[in-house]
Amino acid sequence: MSQIDKAARRQKIKARSRASVHGTEARPRLCIFRSLSQIYAQLIDDDKGQTILSASTMSKDSAGFTGTKSEVSAMIGKMLAEKALAKGITAVVFDRNGFRYHGRIKALADGAREAGLIF
Repeated sequence: MSQIDKAARRQKIKARSRASVHGTEARPRLCIFRSLSQIYAQLIDDDKGQTILSASTMSKDSAGFTGTKSEVSAMIGKMLAEKALAKGITAVVFDRNGFRYHGRIKALADGAREAGLIF
């Protein structure tokens, strides 16, 4: 399978999962992106087309996080949930962005739930 085929397949999977997920100001979309070494999460208001807040392994806030990639993902989820609760956001819509719900994606979601986000 070529790189072009893989990219096209990933876009189709992503579009299929995004068809039923829509974020609002009251309940934003928690969108996750995972690369080989990093993980990024952001809360998005799709009505306005704005990112409300974000957290990632590249941010200055997460510079001291150590452990396995799954452990760091859980810490990112907790950090994002704490920021969201500080802004008054308690419920979100989860967007796995076409990634399978296991490993780092699941760890981030569990970390966000532990810190108080509802989804």
